[in-house]
Amino acid sequence: MFTGIIECVGSLEETGNIRTGRRLVIEIGQLPGVFPQPGDSVAVNGVCLTVTNIDRTAAAFDISRETLSCSLISEWEIGDRVNIERALTLQTPLGGHLVSGHVDGFARVVSRKDEEGFVEIAFMLPADLGKFMATKGSVAIDGVSLTVNQVTDYAENTRIEVMLVPHTLGHTTLGSLSPDRLVHVEVDQIARYICRLDQFQADRR
Repeated sequence: MFTGIIECVGSLEETGNIRTGRRLVIEIGQLPGVFPQPGDSVAVNGVCLTVTNIDRTAAAFDISRETLSCSLISEWEIGDRVNIERALTLQTPLGGHLVSGHVDGFARVVSRKDEEGFVEIAFMLPADLGKFMATKGSVAIDGVSLTVNQVTDYAENTRIEVMLVPHTLGHTTLGSLSPDRLVHVEVDQIARYICRLDQFQADRR
């Protein structure tokens, strides 16, 4: 479990195929506090991964075919910057919202507007994710906890708008987003369970 509050931005140092999927080595030397150890969970751009090895300031992760199929990891290249967050503990302030590290799907950047240090970004989501979006609700984009400012529904898609504050721009990868870029989306867990409850009750009417 995570909070969507990014602790550092890492850099992809190595990537290669293994028998069961893919291996990544990510430089995370800027991570503050206690360094993760093999077996620890780390969210990388919103994907919960297990550390398999540590070499000084770099962490290795083995990615299964299932994770590759439901994320953008297979498209990452050497030098790409990624958002890093260690797993939540009972002592961790919950500054964002509860994030599981399980990607629900993808969104595409459709517009970006820079406004005196702030950046407004609009994303287009498929309708099956759009149903979980609510104005002033929460969403995780590439692992970053954000507040949804506006929601507009269309026949097959939903458009959401978020405002990135200077801190988010300076401490995550979201400041580099541009139109047509794909990002990971994880919907709010409360919205997920409310939707499931409504569906469950409707099926029994």
